[in-house]
Amino acid sequence: MENTENTPNPGSVEDTAREENSSSAVIAEPININPLPTESNQTEKVITEEFHAELVLPVAVNQEEHLEELVAEHDEEEHLEELAAEHESPETKVNYDQMSRAELVDLLEKAVKEDDINVIKTTIALIKVAFLKKKKEESLTKYEAALGAEGEPKEGEVKEELPAEQDELDVKFNEIFNIYKANKARYIEEQEKLKHENLKRKLQIIEDLKQLIGSEETLKKTYDEFKALQERWKNVGMVPRGEINNLWQNYHFLVEKFFEKVKVNKELKDLDLKKNFEAKMALCEKTEELLLETSILKSFKKLQKYHEEWKEIGPAPADKKDEIWERFKNATDKINERRREHYTRVEDEQGKNLETKTALCEQAEEVLTSKNETIKEWQEQTNKVNELMNIWKSIGPVPQKVNTDIWTRFKTSLDAFFSNKKEFFDKLKDQQLHNYNLKVELCLQAESLKANTDWKKTSQEMIRLQGEWKKIGPVPKKHSDKIWKRFRAACDEFFNAKSSYFSNVQSHEEENLNKKNDLLKRLNEYEFSEDKNANLEILKNFQREWSEIGHIPIKEKDRLQNEFRAVVNKHLDHLKISEIEISTLNYQNRMDHLKNDPNARRMIGREKEVLINKISKMKEDVNLWENNIGFLAKSKNAAILREEFENKINKTKSELKVLEAKLKILKQQQV
Repeated sequence: MENTENTPNPGSVEDTAREENSSSAVIAEPININPLPTESNQTEKVITEEFHAELVLPVAVNQEEHLEELVAEHDEEEHLEELAAEHESPETKVNYDQMSRAELVDLLEKAVKEDDINVIKTTIALIKVAFLKKKKEESLTKYEAALGAEGEPKEGEVKEELPAEQDELDVKFNEIFNIYKANKARYIEEQEKLKHENLKRKLQIIEDLKQLIGSEETLKKTYDEFKALQERWKNVGMVPRGEINNLWQNYHFLVEKFFEKVKVNKELKDLDLKKNFEAKMALCEKTEELLLETSILKSFKKLQKYHEEWKEIGPAPADKKDEIWERFKNATDKINERRREHYTRVEDEQGKNLETKTALCEQAEEVLTSKNETIKEWQEQTNKVNELMNIWKSIGPVPQKVNTDIWTRFKTSLDAFFSNKKEFFDKLKDQQLHNYNLKVELCLQAESLKANTDWKKTSQEMIRLQGEWKKIGPVPKKHSDKIWKRFRAACDEFFNAKSSYFSNVQSHEEENLNKKNDLLKRLNEYEFSEDKNANLEILKNFQREWSEIGHIPIKEKDRLQNEFRAVVNKHLDHLKISEIEISTLNYQNRMDHLKNDPNARRMIGREKEVLINKISKMKEDVNLWENNIGFLAKSKNAAILREEFENKINKTKSELKVLEAKLKILKQQQV
């Protein structure tokens, strides 16, 4: 965006007047020129005063740039609306507020295709104002929806948080706006290059003025060349800001020197002064018309433009100079006063809004101190917070310097409240999920027991599970009925089977007795092979089959068990199966039998832990003993100690093999 020259702001006319009165003392760095003949002191004073009266004047502020800065800085909706209204064009008025965000994005996409940044920059700014306003309205609506608008949750039901959305319109708007910023950056870069070119042109004009001052040509030719240089100077555009003052002072220093040299005749100068006076009169009239302009921003923008034009007009007649300047200054003062009054009213209103919003912050902080322990209490406090939010939205903007702070204070209280509320309901939800998981575990245990025929032990376990079920609190409502039916079905299946069994218990026991007698006979007559591993597996299968046969008459139980054990031991001796293998086989049978126990998972887990600790301790002992052997001296007593250590090491290593085999069996168990 193009910057304007760095001259005083029209909002400070008094400063401008002081600069006018003191400008004759401002002299640039010396410039080497030929000595010139001087007029009388009085003539020099008249020329100097007339010319310096025009040297230092206010400069226009680029209002499009000002608008974009305000758009970037202000996030209060009402001020954005004021900005948009101030910059609407009455000839081609476009009501951006009536457009949707999608339409604004399409309009922005069309606008950025324009190559001339000056043509579109105001339109771009107005589109952004409207888009931000629309976005804020939608964000507030969504925020309200997230503040508990769904009402009080039912028993066992927890509200889920509103998931964050990715707004595609925001993404597209930002992408298009970035294209505009890139185009604007290129435009600014081009303008900077142009300013440097303009600087070169003006420096060349200054050099030409130096040459003209030293020229010995006729008055007519010299004056024509001088006017041509003035016209060239006026037509040259902007220069870099840092060069403005020095360049301007050097130029006018040389202009004064030119007037001193050429001694323009009185008629020509009077005509020039008269034209300047008429031009300044027209500017005074246009400036006074600005008092009727209803828009503060528009009137101020035009005032800056008129000051820029005043700056370019040459001096007026000496007897009219003060009069015309006072008229222009008075009109400027009135416009500035009206502008100050406008912003004073705005500040007063914003101050009242700040007081109201501060009170709302205090109420929100008071709500935050409430200790809510029930769903009803949380809902009541949520209603209060929603009411505070609605009041906040109805209040206008506050001073910009505290806008972020007051909103952050209010929003921090709201965020803390809803964070606490979320934590409460999350805990409630987590507790219900925990209860659900506990009941699922009870269902799994009941389902694992429902086919168990150890009626007494399983009945006790089923009754214990039912007691545990009653102790567990509620589960999420959507799972409550389903999980209860699942648990009830497993219990009913077991107790129905138990009832059916005991109605025919004698026939079942006689049948099991026949099965065990038959198995004992088969085991006695079985012919084993030479494959030790295969024989161990066969014995393992026999023992598993024996364990799976149900109850037999109590009077036959011990006899048959002893006979079975004797036959197994006889086969083990005959097959020359080692103690480790026997121990492992017995352990395998015991673990297989344990699988039917309702607490099998917990018992096997505990058994693993015990075995791992034993194995670790034994390995440490073996390492220690082997290390100690290396330190024993060669003596009779040392030999005895060495032998004892070696026996202990061998025995422990043997036990380690058994324990490691058992641990391997445990790891293979599927419970």
